[in-house]
Amino acid sequence: MDPGQVESLLELARLLERWASRMNLTGHRTQENIVQGLILEAVALLQVLPTVASLADLGSGAGFPGLPIALLEPACAVTLVESRQKRHHFQRAAIRELEIGNVLPLRGRVEDLEPRPHAAVIAQALARPERVLPRMVRWADRGGLLVIPGGANPPNPPVIPEVRFESRLRYQVPGRRAERTAWIGRRAPI
Repeated sequence: MDPGQVESLLELARLLERWASRMNLTGHRTQENIVQGLILEAVALLQVLPTVASLADLGSGAGFPGLPIALLEPACAVTLVESRQKRHHFQRAAIRELEIGNVLPLRGRVEDLEPRPHAAVIAQALARPERVLPRMVRWADRGGLLVIPGGANPPNPPVIPEVRFESRLRYQVPGRRAERTAWIGRRAPI
């Protein structure tokens, strides 16, 4: 991570703090909480995932983990999908103010929008694993990666024919003792 990326991530935290003082975008209200609870979480997750050409962040809320991933991986085309208008507006403002050229924000429900397949799909807080995995498949390329982050206990989505389980990753967020996990699957290539 270079100094410019660090400054961009801090500017994202400052921007979210300003917006969060006026409207409910996230439970993290202070810049310190935003950095600890959202930005470092995204950074830690990114460190255990393979590099991909494109990523769809479904149910992205205020843009996490998608916006930090886009700032750290400028060659990755990131699509943020969020149904709530004020969170979508924040995403657009952040993209504009931080001049992030590799992000497309879409407003709508994942199941209602026409899917745009990506090399990887992540759903951090969209729905329970048993409901989210079938929704994710439509947004993944054939052979694409499916990622469901979780707490100390890894998510346990159902077995579905279109998805092959690959692994459960464990990782640590800097400055936090609690271990995090991610369920990793792959959409069938055919």
